[in-house]
Amino acid sequence: MDREKEISEARYAAQQALSYLRAAQQDLKSAGNWGLVDILGGGMLMTFMKRSKMNRAQQNLEQARYALHRLQKEMRDVDRIADIRIDVGDFLSFADYFFDGVVADWLVQSKISDARRQVDDAIRKVEGILNQLSRL
Repeated sequence: MDREKEISEARYAAQQALSYLRAAQQDLKSAGNWGLVDILGGGMLMTFMKRSKMNRAQQNLEQARYALHRLQKEMRDVDRIADIRIDVGDFLSFADYFFDGVVADWLVQSKISDARRQVDDAIRKVEGILNQLSRL
């Protein structure tokens, strides 16, 4: 397969990954905002809104992971290796619903912040890869 086609496929995978990562970034920002309201006594409705945004972020991250795996494959095809990892767990979500209180809300808010930092880092890495690809 010719190099230009491989580079084009890698660019496309990177752009897809960025699209999903940016959508997740927005969802996590919104979840964080709802989370602050929840901590201040928002109740079950705020918990539901926050969880809804977290679920959307998780869906976008799953799509981003797929695109990132594809990007890694495409980068190997153009003799470059991309090492991108995103680890967003939702093991605290049960606590948010069943033990809705300040401690659980703070723990979930912390996980949202961690996820936002990881997504921001992944976006920077993919943007760097796109930069490299544009110079090939």
